[in-house]
Amino acid sequence: MVEKGRISYLQMALIMYATVVATAILYIPFITAQHAKRDLWLSPIWGSMSGFLIVFIILKLYKLYPKKTLIEYSELILGQILGKFISFIYLFFLLHDTAIAFREYGEFVESAFLHKTPMVIVIASIALSCAIAVHGGIETVGKCATIFLPIVLALYILIYVFLIPDLNFKNLFPIMQDGLIPSVKGSLAPHAWLSQFSLLSFLLPFLTNQKNAMKWGMLSVLACVLTMVFINLGNLFLFGEIITNIQFPVFEAARFISIGSFFEHIESIVIAVWVLGGFVQLSSFFYMLVLGTVQWLAVPSYKQMVLPICILIILFSEWSVPSFQIMIQGMNTTVPFYFLTVQLLIPILLLCVALIRKRV
Repeated sequence: MVEKGRISYLQMALIMYATVVATAILYIPFITAQHAKRDLWLSPIWGSMSGFLIVFIILKLYKLYPKKTLIEYSELILGQILGKFISFIYLFFLLHDTAIAFREYGEFVESAFLHKTPMVIVIASIALSCAIAVHGGIETVGKCATIFLPIVLALYILIYVFLIPDLNFKNLFPIMQDGLIPSVKGSLAPHAWLSQFSLLSFLLPFLTNQKNAMKWGMLSVLACVLTMVFINLGNLFLFGEIITNIQFPVFEAARFISIGSFFEHIESIVIAVWVLGGFVQLSSFFYMLVLGTVQWLAVPSYKQMVLPICILIILFSEWSVPSFQIMIQGMNTTVPFYFLTVQLLIPILLLCVALIRKRV
């Protein structure tokens, strides 16, 4: 095995939580609100079905092929040629997804804070920082998640606690005024983000104990859904119907905080703390991409691949998304179907073929 590190159940759950939530809390409220409007808090609940389903599928596959990742057991299930082809599709998607995640980070930091800094500099700086964590292995990424994520989560809870006097709970009503369809349409983005739990396949072989993986995987999905519901409700109570016009509602919410005359304008603190969560998310994507590539190429060590893939991520983050507006438009239209096709249909295909082969 190219990786000898080990992580706990909690570290696995936190890594997956960061992988989904770090950018979801920034982009999903705006994207979901375009369809669901005041029912945007319901959309993550419908989207949770994809998360729970993919965790169930990945754990079933792992039980059939212990100590293997999706890249490895694809060849065992489909044969070497077809398995290599399916693995390549998944890895190319993972490269694209990782590049998009880095671009999302860069777009937010540049638009909110570093207005005159070239995008490539912003992305390269975090990519090189993540490369150091990835070079340290899965244990380093797991420890970063354990240290950073409680701080990030506490901050986002405190934002809305401080804003309680400004929250209007009547903005929640009427619930489902236009029926169920708007919130279901708005759930496409949560479906897409939660389908990223297919990446759980890259963490399962490194657990110190394999017995309760299903429980902790499901708990991680539940934590992601509850966080998205909480954030969406907080934004709805604060902004009401104008949330459809606010691209980064969490960041804008931080600007509303004013306690006395000494505690206000804390958006810079919010960005600084969010970078910690973004670092864990991007390092996780980066690590999984490196690990999967090494397994696909049958290279004995992953560390020699860290820098080349780092450069590839920076290049793809520039090439894959022409502009911020196109990125947001894609997230609201084609990207959810793209995510679900690769991250949900491929595992379903692998599980079906694996079960048939086991019975035959």
